[in-house]
Amino acid sequence: MYRGLRIAVVIPAFNERGKIAATVATVPELVDHILVIDDASRDDTSRQAGLAALGRGEPARVEVIRHAANRGVGGAITTGYRRAIAIGADVAAVMAGDGQMDPGDLPALLDPIADGTADYAKGNRFGHPAIWTAMPASRIVGNLALSVATRVTSGYRHVFDSQCGYTAIHRRALAAIELDKLFPRYGYPNDLLSRLHVAEMRVVDVPVRPIYGPAWRSGIHLGTALHPMPWVLLRSWTARAWAEALRARPAWTRWLARPASGA
Repeated sequence: MYRGLRIAVVIPAFNERGKIAATVATVPELVDHILVIDDASRDDTSRQAGLAALGRGEPARVEVIRHAANRGVGGAITTGYRRAIAIGADVAAVMAGDGQMDPGDLPALLDPIADGTADYAKGNRFGHPAIWTAMPASRIVGNLALSVATRVTSGYRHVFDSQCGYTAIHRRALAAIELDKLFPRYGYPNDLLSRLHVAEMRVVDVPVRPIYGPAWRSGIHLGTALHPMPWVLLRSWTARAWAEALRARPAWTRWLARPASGA
């Protein structure tokens, strides 16, 4: 429990047997539920997560959900969101299974939601002074480009570091969007931002520490980014622009567009 809010942490994981135990073990005590979503890993990620739960001495607080088929990181997070709602969490935070997110930053992400000033708080690694030395140069360039593009497509001109997955969202924001329609793979955070804007949710950036260890690896490569991202961004921008255009129509045109009663 944090400031009167029940907190769930969603941990999407794919082939993270070497890091998932440390990730689970370092989730702060303020978290009520730890939800590990194993996205059909080919290794024993689920087993290692279960052992980490036993190591914490709180197996009831850690739940491991395994997908039978790989759905992508967005699909795994969506599964976690649904479970968080089902167990009565007020806020669902996301921490990656590879240990790239500092547990000490979690309260800062939760505070805007607890204060009632935000519905969705997202990490911004560019707000931390270590960004230029910790993040690989190739990732800096890619993140800068996607952040600029996402500012345009999402409608949130004040947000940055769109690809940062360290986030916290209130259940009211989850109820305001259609989880089934979220893009399930790389591009998920960009699509989510656009949908939150359509739902008129308040989004804030929170500086978080970038972590890239010596054994850092990423499943994201040039082809991964180039193939879905233009389509995801275009789809997000089109859907947002259309929804906002409909919302801006005069009231009498919206009335005419309503289906006739009794039809």
